[in-house]
Amino acid sequence: PEQYMHLGSLEFSKRLLEEAKVAVSPGVGFGKYGDTHVRFSLIENEHRTRQAVRNIKKMLKESKTIN
Repeated sequence: PEQYMHLGSLEFSKRLLEEAKVAVSPGVGFGKYGDTHVRFSLIENEHRTRQAVRNIKKMLKESKTIN
């Protein structure tokens, strides 16, 4: 989200891990413009993937970055 752009992908990835318990790859390692993105690996089953999405949504709501 735009409100997190100032953090960069590495710091945002750390926050996702600490606050939402979701591991992602920082985009900084994926090219010139990657630092404004993170990469998800969808190798988990559907239940765990949905839980990860719920955790991220909750984290963002608590940070007041989405409605």
